[in-house]
Amino acid sequence: MSFCSSGLKRVGAQLALVLIGVAPLAATAAMYDEPAEGSDIIGRVQHIKTQESDTFVALARQYDVGYRELRLANPDVDPWLPGNTDVIIPTAYVLPDAKREGIVINIPEMRLYYFPSKNSANAGKVFTFPIGIGRQGWGTPLGETRISQRIPNPTWTPPASIKKEHAEKGDPLPDVVAAGPDNPLGQYALRLALPSYLIHGTNKPSGIGMKVSHGCIRLFPADIEKLFSMAEVGMPVNIVSQPYKIGWDEDHLVMEAHPPDADGDAPVKSFTPWVQELIGATEDRPNTPVDWNLAERVARQTDGMPESIGGGAGGSRETAPEEAASTDVSPGDDADGNADPYRQG
Repeated sequence: MSFCSSGLKRVGAQLALVLIGVAPLAATAAMYDEPAEGSDIIGRVQHIKTQESDTFVALARQYDVGYRELRLANPDVDPWLPGNTDVIIPTAYVLPDAKREGIVINIPEMRLYYFPSKNSANAGKVFTFPIGIGRQGWGTPLGETRISQRIPNPTWTPPASIKKEHAEKGDPLPDVVAAGPDNPLGQYALRLALPSYLIHGTNKPSGIGMKVSHGCIRLFPADIEKLFSMAEVGMPVNIVSQPYKIGWDEDHLVMEAHPPDADGDAPVKSFTPWVQELIGATEDRPNTPVDWNLAERVARQTDGMPESIGGGAGGSRETAPEEAASTDVSPGDDADGNADPYRQG
C-alpha cells in the first residue's frame, strides 16, 4: 500500500541523424497522431552523438525518456561518461493492449500514455511520458481506477512508516512538507480513486525511469504540468503490466519487450506470456508469417526497442533527415541491403 499522499492538502535516422553539439533546451511532452484503426505504433527512434558533458540522467530529461529506457537501448555505453558516442534515443512505441481512453500506465515499461477524449482540443492525439514507479516493497498496484482530485501546489504529510524510514537514514522529515521546491510531490498532483495513490511531479527528476517511489507515479516537472492541464476529475486510469507489447504498423507485425518481473531487472523465466500475446495479436490475421526465432530473441533481450517480427514490409520508424540517408549496409541488413525498420544503429 502507498502512503505517499497521506495528509495531502491543496495550498494554492538511421544514424544519419546525428545532432553534434546540439541538445534540446528542455524536455517537451511527446505528442503523436493516434494511429489509424488496425495500427499500434507511434514515434520514431532517434540517434544522437553525445557530448563530453552528457550523462544519461541529463539526456533522459532532455529527450523526455526514462533513465532505464536509455540504459536498455544502449547497454554498452557508460551512462555517466558516454563521451562522444553514438546513442540511441528510444522514442518509438507499441501502444499497450488497452482501451485507448484516458490514462494508461504500463508498469514494466515505466511509461504513461494519455488518450484525449473525442471532444477535447487534442482529440486524435496520443501523449506519452516516462515515469518513476514504486520501488521494491512499495509496488505500484494494477487495475482500473479514475482521477478523483486535481491538486496544484500540494503539501505532503508523510506517514509514520516513511518518517521512521527517513529517521533511520539520518534524514528526518517534518510533520508537514510545505509546497515548494523541497516537496517530493512537485507542483502538481492527481489523486486516484485508488486509496492513497497519486500521479504527481517530483523535486528529484533524476528518478524518472527508475523504481524510486513509495508506490505513486512520478513524472518530470514539465510532463506533470502538461498532463495536469489536460486531466479532468473522473478521467479513467488503467494501470497494466504488459512487458511484451505486440502490434501492427499497417501490415507489419512489431514486438517490443521490457523486463517482465516486478522489479524490472530479472531475466525472462517463461516464454508463455509473450507467446500468448503474439497469438492474440495475429488472431484476426491468421496467415501472417512470423519469425518465431526473432520473436524469441526480442523477448530475451527486453531492451524496449520495437522490432519487426513478421508480416509484410513496413516503413522505417527511424528519424531521418530530409536528405538521402547513407546506403552503407549494416550488420543488421539482409542480403538485399534492407535494414530492419525498427532496430537500426
